Amino acid sequence: MHDIKLIRKSPEIFDKSLEKRGESSRSEEIISLDAQRRHHITQLENLLTKRKVLSKEVGSSSNYKDKAANKIREDIKSMKKEIAQLEATLKDIENDLENLLLSIPNMLSDDVPFGTNESDNVEVSRWGEIKSFPFEPKEHFEVDATKNDINFEAAATVAGSRFVFLSKSVALLHRALTQYMLNTNIIENELMEFWAPVLVNEQSMFGTGQLPKFREDSYQTNDGLWLIPTAEVPLTNIGKNRIYTSEELPIRMTAATQCFRSEAGSAGKDTTGMIRQHQFEKVEMVTYCIPEFEKFELERMTKCAEKILKNLLIPFRKILLCSGDIGFGSKKTYDLEVWLPGQNRFREISSCSICGDFQSRRINIRYKDARDSKPQFISTLNGSGLAVGRCLIAVIENNQQQDGSVVIPNVLKPYMFGCEKIDSKGNLI
Repeated sequence: MHDIKLIRKSPEIFDKSLEKRGESSRSEEIISLDAQRRHHITQLENLLTKRKVLSKEVGSSSNYKDKAANKIREDIKSMKKEIAQLEATLKDIENDLENLLLSIPNMLSDDVPFGTNESDNVEVSRWGEIKSFPFEPKEHFEVDATKNDINFEAAATVAGSRFVFLSKSVALLHRALTQYMLNTNIIENELMEFWAPVLVNEQSMFGTGQLPKFREDSYQTNDGLWLIPTAEVPLTNIGKNRIYTSEELPIRMTAATQCFRSEAGSAGKDTTGMIRQHQFEKVEMVTYCIPEFEKFELERMTKCAEKILKNLLIPFRKILLCSGDIGFGSKKTYDLEVWLPGQNRFREISSCSICGDFQSRRINIRYKDARDSKPQFISTLNGSGLAVGRCLIAVIENNQQQDGSVVIPNVLKPYMFGCEKIDSKGNLI
């Protein structure tokens, strides 16, 4: 949601940010609706005040059948109709204004580079050495050690396309990654762990910006609940209608959840393998902070995700998203992309974003600098730390051996019964 006062004060700044995204200017339409809204509110308040005065006059009349009193009653009756019409019109205008504001993406940070698509994103840094294999590296579902325990056919029979069964050593490796990510986030990154609902109400989806924009990419139950696309939704909504003290901030949270996306807009993309699934697991990070510290928190959050990849010895690059590729609710975003030898390319594994007050205005999360100060909206941030399935792919592909086995990264061995590798038949050794 956007600050209507800011749009009235600086419409050119608001429009410039939208135009940088490739969107059309909207301030004129917003200001017009807002002017109508305020005009109708003034009219309504004046009528309500007048009716109150007239009602007192009738109440103080000593003669109930007095002609003057009867005339006032007729005026009040007429006013009631006018008030009802004004209230209905005002409600329509407010709905139109709210729907318009809900459909407009977040304003961008000044340091977001201009661009039209992902080819204009800016590479900030790289880490790790891309291995030179003495053989043609395979994709994760082709490696001998794992191919029998990544089962798309059985999942298709049970659920349909874009689902998978993981079994034996691969299922254990997937669980090990989740546990390792959570423990790293809790112990080293000092985040607060949550176990979160995967079903949320519609207001929560609106609060984080999934609705109305991404309705077709989400799953809804027949009783109006929604399956979460990420733990960002429940974690960010925890503070709904709360006012924090500045001493309580920042609040840094993490949770591992199943996530669900219909991928309605991705027909034909990544139809093989585990890259793009309807159900997947992700370890999410969400931060509440004072707005002036949001850029510091973005760098911190991104480093939390980078630390996991570095400890797993997976090569990656850090990308600053351009204005044409950044997400709907984001002011500024870093993507982390891991190297996948089987695809011979980098693929996204984490997206860390500043949302500013875009979400907190929708959800009504505020803070106070002092007891008697005016409440202000907090800044929210979110990021993957990390997408577990994609990390599983990266571990398998970067650690595959010529004999078809997969070496287990050192940091995961405690979660894998101390084993060194998965052999070519899928057994832990």
